[in-house]
Amino acid sequence: MDDDQIVIPFLKWAGGKRWLISSQSSLFPTSYKRYIEPFLGSGAVFFYLRPKNAVLSDTNKYLIDTYVALRDDWKRVVKELKKHHRKHSKSYYYAVRNTNLRSPISRAARFIYLNRTCWNGLYRVNLQGNFNVPIGTKSNVLLDSDEFRQIAQLLRPTIILQSDFEPIIATADADDFIFVDPPYTVKHNFNNFIKYNEKLFSWDDQIRLKYCLVKAKERGAKIIITNAYHKSIRDLYSDFGELMSVKRQSIIAANSANRKLCEELIIRA
Repeated sequence: MDDDQIVIPFLKWAGGKRWLISSQSSLFPTSYKRYIEPFLGSGAVFFYLRPKNAVLSDTNKYLIDTYVALRDDWKRVVKELKKHHRKHSKSYYYAVRNTNLRSPISRAARFIYLNRTCWNGLYRVNLQGNFNVPIGTKSNVLLDSDEFRQIAQLLRPTIILQSDFEPIIATADADDFIFVDPPYTVKHNFNNFIKYNEKLFSWDDQIRLKYCLVKAKERGAKIIITNAYHKSIRDLYSDFGELMSVKRQSIIAANSANRKLCEELIIRA
């Protein structure tokens, strides 16, 4: 893979950080021993930095299984995606959404298919743990930007784990770089998913995260955190490092006219 080749994330993800790499890429360290990302999501920063040595993790089992399947057998995943592409319709979407699959390859293709054809790439489950996002307006399952071979190549030397953030951050040592993008659990500007995210990541989790990062910083790790620009978060990290406010366009809204500027917090240590 060419060093200057751009690799675009294969998932659309609420809270994804494509805006960060396009407007604030100078914030990232240019050298580090190992890259660690404990809230993986679409992996926009990972795919931008393309580290040779990385640990990627998330609590979402289906997300992590998808990354592993692409790393281990991307051709079979794409073969399944082509079937979804040919068959896509409203009735087909809901049939697939309500299906539980056993094969890791089939589950990965299902995850990507639903992500690309559901409403705004939102990942949400009901109380039974079943994906319940309605169909969206996009119908393309295969995209011109797809580079699954390159994605698999980047993922091949990478450790990919389903895990809580705490044991992952605990492995960080001197000169490791941790990029931290937790679910936002306090309201800021136009965050429409606060109630949902509070179930995923509580305020106690925010405090626990801060404690883990303080310990990693003491061990010499380099850290960038993104979070809601909210007084509670600013107070929490007031003694941690450099705090920056950045504005970006909100992309989560049913009507594009309602997508307004929102403010985010970047914390660097």
